[in-house]
Amino acid sequence: MRSPRSLLGTVRGVGFFVVLGVLPWLTPAHWILNILVFTLMYAVMSSAWNLVGGFAGYPSLGHAAFFGIGAYSMNLWFEHRTLHSGYEPFLFLPVIGLFAGLVGLGVGAIAMRTRADVFAIVTITLLFVTQTLAFNLRGLTHGAQGLSIAVPPFPLATFERPFYFVLLGLLAVAMGISYGAMRSKFGLSLAAIRADEDKARGIGVRVLGVKLLAFSVSVGLTAMVGGVWAYYEGYIYPQFAVDPLVTIAIVLMTFLGGRATLWGPVIGALLLETTQQTLAYTLGGSQFYLIAYALVFLVVMLLMPQGIVPSVQDLLRRRRRRSVVDGGEPAPGADDPVDPPAHSPGLGQSMTAANGRG
Repeated sequence: MRSPRSLLGTVRGVGFFVVLGVLPWLTPAHWILNILVFTLMYAVMSSAWNLVGGFAGYPSLGHAAFFGIGAYSMNLWFEHRTLHSGYEPFLFLPVIGLFAGLVGLGVGAIAMRTRADVFAIVTITLLFVTQTLAFNLRGLTHGAQGLSIAVPPFPLATFERPFYFVLLGLLAVAMGISYGAMRSKFGLSLAAIRADEDKARGIGVRVLGVKLLAFSVSVGLTAMVGGVWAYYEGYIYPQFAVDPLVTIAIVLMTFLGGRATLWGPVIGALLLETTQQTLAYTLGGSQFYLIAYALVFLVVMLLMPQGIVPSVQDLLRRRRRRSVVDGGEPAPGADDPVDPPAHSPGLGQSMTAANGRG
């Protein structure tokens, strides 16, 4: 039987997606829908990055390389193909995700043998290598001239909606994977690796396999978003398809919302990306919006250094403890966090329970 708090979390999640589902009909303006499309893109990528950088504690700085792989895969496949309904590229997204995931297994088999700062350096090196290849493999990528894709045959009045709903579906998948990870042996293994990798290996966690699976799923989702972006833009250039700022943005969004939480990356993306896009529309091509964008991040992180979700959790816990002291009786579920992080259980207890369930 599900607890009232678990039921409340389910209702909250369903309500969130229902609200997002009706937004395109409430806001018909194209510039607002464009902001929503890009916000969903970064929400998906932040949730995907959280599997590696949050739950496993491996700060990947190379995810933009897989974003570019997804973008070029989409454009290369449909460059000279005629689109009939316009939905064919969306059906191709699982293939892109699978391809990027297989590439991620090969990359991860090397990169995941390093840790912390060295891992970050290895992954950001991958990013710049991929960008260099995109510029120089002219026979494949057309180099700096860019690569085009067939124009989507969607009505102009509702052009953004198909992209919006596909991204909404990808967000549901990414959050569903995160939710499952937080409540499974896989998630407990990731938490143990983040806490102490050597101890995790000592108590029987298959460290390399768990890390590779998390990395592969993470980059596969990121590549699928890259495919949607390429189809949405219609024409891509290497400097935008493999852009270090993409990685920086998803890392900042995850840290802002709270790593190793379900809602943290989504909240971070909603705050930062909508702010960035709105300021870009307001301030135009001067790029002064980047300064305002950075200030928003700094202010929030100074006030909530652990991220928004963990800070709110701590605040609610302190209030509950105060109410217990004042009233003498704890409320049902008073010590349960709103969005329990993956590292909640102790390391030994977590893995013992996990091995028992396994």
